[in-house]
Amino acid sequence: MEQAVIEGVAPDPVSVRTATYPAGTTFPRQGRPWGELNYALSGVCEFVIAGRAYLSPPSYGIWIPPGVEHQAWNRQAIHYATVYVAPGLCGDLPAELRTIAIDPLLKAIVADFSGRGVAVPRSAADHRLAHVLVDRIVAAPRFDSYLPASDDPLVAPVIAALQTDPGDRTSLDEWARQAGVTDRTLSRRWAASTGLGFHEWRQRAKLIAALTLLDAGVKVQDVADRLGYRSTSAFVAMFHKMTGHSPTRILSADER
Repeated sequence: MEQAVIEGVAPDPVSVRTATYPAGTTFPRQGRPWGELNYALSGVCEFVIAGRAYLSPPSYGIWIPPGVEHQAWNRQAIHYATVYVAPGLCGDLPAELRTIAIDPLLKAIVADFSGRGVAVPRSAADHRLAHVLVDRIVAAPRFDSYLPASDDPLVAPVIAALQTDPGDRTSLDEWARQAGVTDRTLSRRWAASTGLGFHEWRQRAKLIAALTLLDAGVKVQDVADRLGYRSTSAFVAMFHKMTGHSPTRILSADER
């Protein structure tokens, strides 16, 4: 694996960085005196924070309060954004690590700063945008984790397999049989270690994979095929249920 060298710019009141990292990049353990929001523009990054695993897919970021140590890596290539927030502006932000939903306005401000090469705001207009950016982080819906990982020896191998191939249609019963336990045991262990049922977890994993593929320009029908859906309409129904939008609307919004 390649280790990334991350040079953080002190926020005033924020600093913004976007970068592309190849598959197999590791990010060394670090803790900074300011808060930071990390989210994928495409791909998925994996974090370990305070001994707990988190996934950072498109549309969902990870808010890390000041001073919290974390490390990360990515299995596939990612295009990634980080927003550092000055400690004085973190009072209204979560005091504990949270997964947050990334809304279009937040993404647009980061894209604007990145496109103009603005790492730290200098002009009065950019300072105003920076404060709107912080306001959007404050207002974002918060979750403990969108797609929890697990170190349970029964659950972890299944999670790893589904992360590698989100379209795998193997049933819970079959996973349990392969592990030499009953489906009830695996289901109970899954819920206890992730906080989600197996089917909900797998659906969230499919959504994360779908967002990554759509961001990469893969056609909706091909995404449905890759994720194991029997029809494109079934995939579209799942996507709409999970996001409130159709895949084509997500694509057109990203193109604006």
